Amino acid sequence: MTEQTWTGVRERVLRLRSAPGAAQVFGYHGHGFALADPLTADELADVERWLGVPLPDAYREFLREVGAGGAGPAYGVFSLRRAADGGWEWVGDGGNLTTPARLTEPFPLAGPDAELLDALEAERPDEADFQSAEEYEEAEEAWWDRWETLMWSDDRTVGAICLCHIGCAERRWLVVSGPEQGRIWADARCDGVDMQPLRLGSGEGTPATFRSWYLEWLEQAERTAADAARTAERAATDGAAMAG
Repeated sequence: MTEQTWTGVRERVLRLRSAPGAAQVFGYHGHGFALADPLTADELADVERWLGVPLPDAYREFLREVGAGGAGPAYGVFSLRRAADGGWEWVGDGGNLTTPARLTEPFPLAGPDAELLDALEAERPDEADFQSAEEYEEAEEAWWDRWETLMWSDDRTVGAICLCHIGCAERRWLVVSGPEQGRIWADARCDGVDMQPLRLGSGEGTPATFRSWYLEWLEQAERTAADAARTAERAATDGAAMAG
């Protein structure tokens, strides 16, 4: 199974770099369908020694056979590379949200208590209650500090790796430890929504694993590029016919 999981995937991704219509795939201008070199077996072993926990099988195989990061869903998969201090780091807009020292802890299935969030929301400052804009802004800033402390605590994302940025501060995480190990979770806390398991398709399908998440993206990217190329070809043919 290991040998078949990612067979031909790196080649499929790299072919899209020069495919007509590839620029129409969302995120193309962020990653350009480029992939980092795969990690060596020794590098991967060093990563897991450093983290103190094995990576989910599909992700480990991806790092070895496809690449250490690069082209992928939305703006791409954050690259895993050697850090200046000799450890390892995920590089990307949100890669630093991962807490490597806490990946051995089970990822929590739920975030802040809904009642706590509701109580905090009820205390949000109302500009009409303040005599000056400065007082309101100060109170609003203090309220946001409390909200961020509650919603963005590192305790919410222990046992998971921040892998991908999809825009507007929304991200995707891969669970490494706990009952959800190997699955992808959606992070829309920027919109005040707790993290949730990502599901395939329209959001009502099966829970996404790293493998299914990545391959669903690749298949859709290939379809989008092919459709865009056909549309451009038809437009060129029609234009030539009209000019003739």
